[in-house]
Amino acid sequence: MTTTHAGTHLIGEDSVLRLTWLALPNAGNGVYADSGRYSDKTVQVTGTFGSAGSVTIKGSNDATNWVTMNDTDNNALTFTSAGGKLCRENYRYIRPEVTAGDGTTSLNVYISAPAK
Repeated sequence: MTTTHAGTHLIGEDSVLRLTWLALPNAGNGVYADSGRYSDKTVQVTGTFGSAGSVTIKGSNDATNWVTMNDTDNNALTFTSAGGKLCRENYRYIRPEVTAGDGTTSLNVYISAPAK
């Protein structure tokens, strides 16, 4: 299942990219977003993880081959509970992928990135 994202690009001196994927179910992938212009991304995950639910933030430069992105400590950007992490990897495209949940899994992923 693919879930679309709602993206907002605020224009002005304090330009910020804001991406949101809401109610991602088990086995749900968010539609990818072009975020290559924004190098410092902050990821926040909330919602119901269900039984062993997990969401991983993936990146790609060709929108076909996806790799797990890492946080600033070189740990996988994978969440098994609500939280937030900073990512400095800068793939052109980004999306969340939900795995290992159950019928109650419903996750929200928020990404903010300031323009440089």
